[in-house]
Amino acid sequence: MHIATQTMQFFRKGELVRSYVISTSKRPPSNVKDSLGTPRGLHAIAEKLGADQPRGMVFKARVPTGRHFNELPDADTHPNLITSRILWLRGLEPGVNQGGNVDTYERYVYIHGTNHEDRLGSPQSAGCVLMANLDIIALHEEVRAGDLVWIN
Repeated sequence: MHIATQTMQFFRKGELVRSYVISTSKRPPSNVKDSLGTPRGLHAIAEKLGADQPRGMVFKARVPTGRHFNELPDADTHPNLITSRILWLRGLEPGVNQGGNVDTYERYVYIHGTNHEDRLGSPQSAGCVLMANLDIIALHEEVRAGDLVWIN
């Protein structure tokens, strides 16, 4: 994943399978708690959430709300909602993105869908990695818990 270009590449057995347009934090990259920056470094997918939910489903505290983002009266103006699928990241580098004040997992940093797909390609999140809803659904089906994610 490349913060500078707002793109993410998916590799299988060393071969590029697909490249995605994403959005990372509006703030500078940061691994520090409460910075709202997208964390850098080596991560793993800790948990996969939302399988079998419809595209556009809104999640609150990692639980489907039963509502599509278009059903929410302020969906167009609301900050980024967590939609469709969640890939919860765990940092793998102690002192860099794991443990203490820099723990990616404890910061609830995810790769997830967004209600603002038209803004993908420019920084707009509060630290998470945003993807188009159909893209995160497809990626969710391709990856497993434990798969590696490199963010630079």
